[in-house]
Amino acid sequence: MSERLKGRKILITGAGSGIGRETAEIFAREGAALALVDLDVAAAEATAKAAGGTSYGLDVTDAAAAEKVVAQAAADLGGLDGIVNSAGILTMASIDDLGTEEFRKVLDVNVLGTFNICKAALPYLREAGKTGDAAIVNIASAQALSPSLTGSAYAASKAAAMMFSKSIAKELAPEIRVNVICPGATVTPMTDAGVSPDDVEGRAALASVYAMKRLCEPDQIANGILFLMSQEASAVTGIALAIDNGRTYH
Repeated sequence: MSERLKGRKILITGAGSGIGRETAEIFAREGAALALVDLDVAAAEATAKAAGGTSYGLDVTDAAAAEKVVAQAAADLGGLDGIVNSAGILTMASIDDLGTEEFRKVLDVNVLGTFNICKAALPYLREAGKTGDAAIVNIASAQALSPSLTGSAYAASKAAAMMFSKSIAKELAPEIRVNVICPGATVTPMTDAGVSPDDVEGRAALASVYAMKRLCEPDQIANGILFLMSQEASAVTGIALAIDNGRTYH
């Protein structure tokens, strides 16, 4: 590896599985020091064991707990100059089946959770931005750009996360860069929970809306996150990068 993140101190939420774990493993190989956060403490510990870094258990919807964990991570790493908000939940319930509590829970995790981590990390990122490249990468979804499935709560939450990211990119410039990734359906446990790998027809239907006729792999998303976190993207802020095998054509 080229050590594109050598010396960087980065916190990743949702680091216990899927895109978050893949990102942690790639970032570690690229030289980053990592704080790995997940609701599932054991999963975060497993990622730390595999990739290196320090693990923390956290419900990102708890603002006070987020502030404490981010402060502890910054103390453990000697500061923070990057965060990746990968924690998220999915529901594919149609509006007929969607209840208020389920809708609120999706918004709480996917939007409020992203806000809580960004807010808690601001003092450390601003300090890092005085002398280096401080960056935030938030994970939205191709569903935020062009919904193709049932799941209005998920699409709404990811669209909100995307526009939140674009808005704070303007607020926080020039000290902190903020970008957002919009993945297409990716081979992760979250996607598997929505459409089982054993459901051959369902998986084929899911892939059929993509020009490349396949789902994304976690490393394809993680490499996009790597680019946006790296110095190679030092002139990039406020973008929503679709990595979706050619569905939205953005």
